[in-house]
Amino acid sequence: MSRGGEMVYIPDDSDFSSFRDQCESLEGWHCRYNKAGVTVWSQGQEESCTVQKIKTRISCKDVPAETLYDVLHDTRYRRKWDSNMIETYDIGRLTVNADVGYYSWKCPSPLKNRDFVTLRSWLPLGNDYMIINYSVKHPKYPPRKDFVRAVSLQTGYLIKANGDGACILYYLTQVDPRGSLPKWVVNRVSQFVAPKAMKKIYKAGLKYPEWKRRHDPEFKPWVYPEQNTLPSVSLAELSVQHADSLENIDETGLSEEHLSTSDHEA
Repeated sequence: MSRGGEMVYIPDDSDFSSFRDQCESLEGWHCRYNKAGVTVWSQGQEESCTVQKIKTRISCKDVPAETLYDVLHDTRYRRKWDSNMIETYDIGRLTVNADVGYYSWKCPSPLKNRDFVTLRSWLPLGNDYMIINYSVKHPKYPPRKDFVRAVSLQTGYLIKANGDGACILYYLTQVDPRGSLPKWVVNRVSQFVAPKAMKKIYKAGLKYPEWKRRHDPEFKPWVYPEQNTLPSVSLAELSVQHADSLENIDETGLSEEHLSTSDHEA
């Protein structure tokens, strides 16, 4: 997502507009899954390519757009609903609507676990909201031996208000997992992992208001920047995370038969 591929920058209105267009457009997208209110598309890559662009949409009844926006920002709450997450934390703030953060997640065994360091920015637009990120390098958070450092080329959410107390959530991602993955993994992401993740976010949105009432209900630094106590980070400290500078592992020989049973949980 970074312009020219070299300079780290904070996305502007044109970047958010482009992201929104990608979410809402169907041109060039191939439907891979469409069941129970969840749709998944992929774009422009052969199925054997691991750097696929995936887009998912779910209709969320009884969850206002602003509630889902809070859910996706609230790292404390994420620990309650994101069972794939190993660890997440904010590293520092860049502006009132941009920060740098860390996220690691469990991959289905026998694959190695992955992690990211990303520059994230967000934009409320009336009743709609966007959150987007891409991978950066921070000198204090280099790749770790116990994870494969993956690269988010572009990842984000578009939350669109849909009538009274409902919304539509789009999730678009293009990630280089830094590994030659088996074809079954690529297929599984669109057929199983992405739909399951969207349903989890929807359920998290339904439960969030009650949880938030019991956990610092007024604390929302993503809405009230004056509450943000993160240390400031300078753009000069960051550089673009290029995939080719990271370890690339070959996991193509791993069989789906050895997939961990925990990944089959509903």
